[in-house]
Amino acid sequence: MWSLNPVLLLVSTLLVSRVYALIRFPCSQLVTERFDPLVTPGEVSPHVHQIVGGNAFNLTMDPAQGDISQLSTCTTCRFKEDKSNYWTAVFYFKHPNGSFIRVPQMANHGTGPGIQAGGMTVYYFQPRAPTKNLDIVAFRPGFRMIVGNPMRRKDDIDPDSTASKALTFRCFQGTDPGPYGSPGNSPEDSVHLPNKVCTGGIRTNIFYPQCWDGVNLDSPDHASHVAHPSGTPAPDGLQFFGTDCPDSHPVRLPLLFVEIVWDTRPFNDPELWPKDGSQPFIFSMGDPTGFGQHADYMFGWEGDSLKRAMDVCTGGDGLPQNCPALTLQDIETMNNCRLPAKVDEVVEGQYIDRLPGCNPVQSGPGPATMVPNCQAPSTTVDTPHPSAPPAVVTPPWTINI
Repeated sequence: MWSLNPVLLLVSTLLVSRVYALIRFPCSQLVTERFDPLVTPGEVSPHVHQIVGGNAFNLTMDPAQGDISQLSTCTTCRFKEDKSNYWTAVFYFKHPNGSFIRVPQMANHGTGPGIQAGGMTVYYFQPRAPTKNLDIVAFRPGFRMIVGNPMRRKDDIDPDSTASKALTFRCFQGTDPGPYGSPGNSPEDSVHLPNKVCTGGIRTNIFYPQCWDGVNLDSPDHASHVAHPSGTPAPDGLQFFGTDCPDSHPVRLPLLFVEIVWDTRPFNDPELWPKDGSQPFIFSMGDPTGFGQHADYMFGWEGDSLKRAMDVCTGGDGLPQNCPALTLQDIETMNNCRLPAKVDEVVEGQYIDRLPGCNPVQSGPGPATMVPNCQAPSTTVDTPHPSAPPAVVTPPWTINI
């Protein structure tokens, strides 16, 4: 991604990256369930998430349990050293009859060899001048953060701030990856869910905050210890480059960015779409707007492996095989690192009458509200490890590079 190399243009969605150091890699699905140990530790989450990364992921993720990079025995990510966990809400399609089915995920452009089972693409960027904060500090064990607000239902962020483009959507038409440039700045990008048929699928683009207070590995709201950069976004539309960290959060972290590609192709038939002109896709927290998009991160790289990779892998091609500081895994190993879902409910694979948890569709513009006295399953059960082959969707574009 982000390179002038003509092959890598197939996977580029942002900017010309040969001047930005980065590592880019795919992560397959670990599990899909109502767990969110950052926001609701020890409790079943109000809504469904899709999780990737190390298999130490659990309902509590108590830091006192130890370093998750040491507790995990496998990871769904291409680099064996990355036992971090990354998770987001999931998409559902609402059928005209009122039922819902989970929208599958598929591999991103240029993430081969092999096709990952769902999941996401992960990036760690290092900024360059004119950014002043060029002493990048790698995440530390125990670090965690969130971006976004699942209750948000309107575009209420200052459009002149970097935060306004932290969470966006790309509407793919066929095999075309779309114009190159920072997400949210092209005609095929939006800060809300696309209101038209995207024949090749929809990609969500998520920039995590990259400025840290330098002290706290977490905060009560899991967000106050970090911030998006301040200042005027670069004139070329690169919202997160050329800006600086505010005085309140002076320490520059790697710019963590993830992409999730949703296979909306099975739902392209106009007869399946609402007749009122709205679109049929709903986030798992009952959000049809997309403004409630959010993501969580728990750092779990082994030892100093991320720092070593940042020091050595300073090219802009984003190819995992060009990062000798890290160990590559094949796609089969990634896809077969899985966990069983522990909440006794159906969340995917068939139409269901309502969204898992208690998540009625709430369109806003006011913030969404929690349903009182929710009767959805709130306990976990022991379930066997998945034995069926992982579900793999063949995307419409080039995977191998």
